[in-house]
Amino acid sequence: MSLWFADPGWLLLFVPLLLVAWRSRRHVQAHFALPFEPNATNGYSWRTRVHPWLSRLPWLALILLVLAMARPQRRWQEERVTSEGIDIAVAMDISPSMLSKDFSPDRLTVAKRVAAEFIDKRPHDRLAVVAFSAGAFTQCPLTIDHEVVRSALGSLEVGRLEDGTAIGMGLATALNRLKDSRSPSRIVILITDGENMGGYISPEQATELAVDLSVRVYTIGVGTEGIVMSPSSRNFDGSYNFSPRPVKFNTELLENIAARTGGRFFRARSGADLEAIYADIDRMEKVEIEVGKEARHQDYFGWLIAGALLLLALEAMLRWLVLRSIWL
Repeated sequence: MSLWFADPGWLLLFVPLLLVAWRSRRHVQAHFALPFEPNATNGYSWRTRVHPWLSRLPWLALILLVLAMARPQRRWQEERVTSEGIDIAVAMDISPSMLSKDFSPDRLTVAKRVAAEFIDKRPHDRLAVVAFSAGAFTQCPLTIDHEVVRSALGSLEVGRLEDGTAIGMGLATALNRLKDSRSPSRIVILITDGENMGGYISPEQATELAVDLSVRVYTIGVGTEGIVMSPSSRNFDGSYNFSPRPVKFNTELLENIAARTGGRFFRARSGADLEAIYADIDRMEKVEIEVGKEARHQDYFGWLIAGALLLLALEAMLRWLVLRSIWL
C-alpha cells in the first residue's frame, strides 16, 4: 500500500506560486481597520492577532487546490485466487493415551502445535478438524478461514468422548466432511497413537469409503515403543493419574489404510518427526493456484477541495463579519 499522485504534473504550479508569494512579501499593503467595538482599546486584541492570517488563508486554500489537481491516491494490490486449493480434513485422536509423556509436554499438545504450523503453510486450502476416541465428532467443518481452524484445533482436549480409539469412526467422520467437496484434490490426515478399539464403523469399512470417494489418507502413528508414562485412571475432577505402561501400536492397520487410498503411512517418535512428516505431506500435496493481482486505489482530492473551500469561507467570514476590515 502506497500514497502517490496520479497527475503529478500539476505540482509544477508550486514554482510560480512560490515566486508570487516571495514578491508579495516585499510589498506591504497599507490598510485601515475600523474597530468592531465603539471604544478603541490599547494594546493587542485577538482581532489584531488574527488579522495577519487573513492574507495567508487564500494561499493555503490555493495550495490545497493544487494538491487536489495532482490527485493524491492511496494504492494497493489485492490477490484474487482464481482456482481452488486442496480440501483437507485433519482427524485427531483425543483418547487418554494421547496425554502420554514421551512427547513434551504430551503427544496431543505437540500434535496440535505441528498441525497448526502445517495449516499456516496452506493459505489457499479449505480445512476441517475432526476428533475421535471411542466415537467421533466434527470440531470444525470445511472452511477457508484458517483462524477458525486454528482455534478449533487448539481447543481439542481429552475427555470429551468415552475412552477408546475408534479409528474407523474418526476416518468416516472426516470423509463425511469431504464427500460433497468439488476440489480437484481431497485428503485426510489421520493422527493416532493406538490400536483400533470399538466403533460401529470399522477401519476397513471407512477405508473402502475413502477409495469410493477418491480421497487419499495419510496416516500418522504418534508415540514411542516400550514403557511410557500414560494415563492409568481418572479422578472425579477430570484429571488423570499417570503410571508407567507398555505401548501397543498397530502399524499394519495404518499402513493398509494409507496404501489402499493412495496415501502414505508415517511413524512419529518425536516432535521433530512430526514436523518432518507434515513437511513431506506439504510437498506432496501441491496444486497450481492461479493468483491474479488487482490494483485498487482511493482518491483524496475531494477532501483537499473541501479543505480549500472551508479556508476560503473562513477568510470571508473573518474579513466581512468578524473583523469588518476595509482594505485601502
